[in-house]
Amino acid sequence: MSSEVFRPTSIARLSEMLVTASEDGRSIGIRGAGSKESWGSVGAPPDAVISTRGLDRIVEHAAGDLVLTVEAGAVLADVQRVVSEAGQWLGLDPPEPGATVGGVVATAASGPRRLRYGTPRDLLIGITVVLADGTVAKSGGKVVKNVAGYDLGKLFTGSFGTLGVIAECTFRLHSRQPALRAVAVATDDPAGCYAALRATGAEPSAAEWNGTTLTTVFESIESAAGEQAELAAAAVGGEIASSLPAGFGARPWDSSSVGVKITHRLGGLSAALRAIDELMPRARVRAHIGSGVVLLGVDAADLASLDSLRSSISALDGQVVVAAGPDDVKRGVDVWGPVRGLEVMRRIKEQFDPGGRMCPGRFVVT
Repeated sequence: MSSEVFRPTSIARLSEMLVTASEDGRSIGIRGAGSKESWGSVGAPPDAVISTRGLDRIVEHAAGDLVLTVEAGAVLADVQRVVSEAGQWLGLDPPEPGATVGGVVATAASGPRRLRYGTPRDLLIGITVVLADGTVAKSGGKVVKNVAGYDLGKLFTGSFGTLGVIAECTFRLHSRQPALRAVAVATDDPAGCYAALRATGAEPSAAEWNGTTLTTVFESIESAAGEQAELAAAAVGGEIASSLPAGFGARPWDSSSVGVKITHRLGGLSAALRAIDELMPRARVRAHIGSGVVLLGVDAADLASLDSLRSSISALDGQVVVAAGPDDVKRGVDVWGPVRGLEVMRRIKEQFDPGGRMCPGRFVVT
């Protein structure tokens, strides 16, 4: 039996729906564009689904202040087009087509430009959420109702909808740089190559290694972007281009394979890649250099080495998460692995959603 789908067009209406669901004891799922439905744990089918696509307005674009307030159901690509008219951009570049702003925040999704601009939690300066009982809460910016002691933006980033529904977000924007240069060099030592490049004083906005080639991106005014690219190429070799290579920033998995996300301390990239090569040698790799993130695309059979990989990455102060994959595969593995601060997370979950009705089973704390 499929879940009933609701599509509120205002925060007030969203609140009313959650009040009714709370009174009825119904569990709630949350859906934006569905671009990350394969992410996270396999939860129990909810009684009802809230679609945020009816909440798609740009509430305010204060271009002079580099601040944007937007509803959660707005498509990120559409938002980027609007703010680009003022020579600005929201510094988030997850590759999922059609991704909504709320979905990006709820899953903490990012791309290789996190090196320069950070992640959703770094750019989020205000948030409005609706809790399981229908309470509308805000933090940051002009606060109407706050939840004492909590930074809601940081709590809800990466919460996979298990604390409540993200309704509206306020971000700081950046000026869009007019010129781009990409330096691509073949290397089997991306950490050493990147260190040599950075020693020139060049400041890339993104750097990604796809298993064979390190692509480093420079974005600035024309003269500065060109100068930095030439410095980089002089130090490490490679070719300079004025556009990104095909596939830059893409996830190394598809709907039939499994996505694995590895985080590690910044100095641990070489050790992390050695562990991957030893334990999952067939993995398709995308390493976000300088950010402490490596993404893998693997087959289900490769997950036999998951525990061993987690042990190796733990020694690098990191974590290994099965980020995405078919439901039948994820049901057979520990998606999240050991999680720091789990008891604290459970107490927060109990405070925000004591009935456990929000996106049950989707996150490590449900």
